[in-house]
Amino acid sequence: MWLYLAVFVGLYYLLHWYRERQVLSHLRDKYVFITGCDSSFGKLLARQLDARGLRVLAACLTEKGAEQLRGQTSDRLETVTLDVTKTESVAAAAQWVKEHVAERGLWGLVNNAGISLPAAPNELLTKQDFVTVLDVNLLGVIDVTLSLLPLVRKARGRVVNVSSICGRVSLFGGGYCISKYGVEAFSDSLRRELSYFGVKVAMIEPGYFKTAVTSKERFLKSFLEIWDRSSPEIKQIYGEKFVASYKKSAEQLEQTCTQDLSLVTNCMEHALIACHPRTRYSAGWDAKLLYLPMSYMPTFLVDAIIYWGSPSPAKAL
Repeated sequence: MWLYLAVFVGLYYLLHWYRERQVLSHLRDKYVFITGCDSSFGKLLARQLDARGLRVLAACLTEKGAEQLRGQTSDRLETVTLDVTKTESVAAAAQWVKEHVAERGLWGLVNNAGISLPAAPNELLTKQDFVTVLDVNLLGVIDVTLSLLPLVRKARGRVVNVSSICGRVSLFGGGYCISKYGVEAFSDSLRRELSYFGVKVAMIEPGYFKTAVTSKERFLKSFLEIWDRSSPEIKQIYGEKFVASYKKSAEQLEQTCTQDLSLVTNCMEHALIACHPRTRYSAGWDAKLLYLPMSYMPTFLVDAIIYWGSPSPAKAL
């Protein structure tokens, strides 16, 4: 009996391995539009797909970022400036993409642009702090996707949305985790709706990687600005020791961040060029071995783990 079971499991993994490695043909004819190509994942993915021979349409927030990217890639890659929080900018970029892809349609849309700050305990934040993050990470994703959906449907292509392990487990306050839960929900509904047209939707759920999003300097600067504007009552409740613990947590987090960004961009590439892409990709060992298992644990256990690793306020009971 055990022999049959071992053979069955072996055959299953062999079939899985074979399906995972099947890639599409005629990649040079396929256009891929990527947001957030100024740095980190977006920039590396643009270079990676360009080297693969795909026709990359890279959206950067600044002209400086676009110029740097063009200097590191082939003449096939083209850039456009895009602010995903402004509808007129999204509309102009969508028209630009339409002119480039013509009747071929858009094979791939990668919603990668994102920010993480402001982030702090929710009580210290304002409504505008949440809006700032949601505008980029969630509403920007929705606006870009809806604007380019007709072109993706025409090509029977792929939509790849960059979520986070924070879309599975809410690890800290602020708009970031909320936005990533929203990206997960949007992607789930989009995947089911577009399956009727042969379009596939994938989510990338990275753990902690060393990027601008996890920069210790940016995080501490933002947090101290939030702390300085807080009321005397809030400062008394949380205490200076809480601030010191928060600083220490930021330093420890940066030390544990994975530096190999290709672990994420390889997942994005697979979602775009594989014959059988996955629905979700977990990138990084922390995502696979810690945060993903946590998302299936009972709530009381997840709370206990997060309490253990988080600073506590001075007036905590």
